Amino acid sequence: MMDEERLVDIEIKLARQEDLLDVLNSTVYRQQRRIDELEALCAALAKRVAEAQRADNGGQQAAHEIPPHY
Repeated sequence: MMDEERLVDIEIKLARQEDLLDVLNSTVYRQQRRIDELEALCAALAKRVAEAQRADNGGQQAAHEIPPHY
């Protein structure tokens, strides 16, 4: 009888661990999806900042350059 109780306890623990593993896998999947979204957003923002800086630098350089008709 004692062996049967141990076996039941082990089966219960295994079932709980399988449930926990499913929850953890789901959590990791959602987090990775969010990380991917945030990385794409950061890349897009970095691109916009770089473009804005190039536009600002272009305007500053044009102010210091002698126009072509001189």
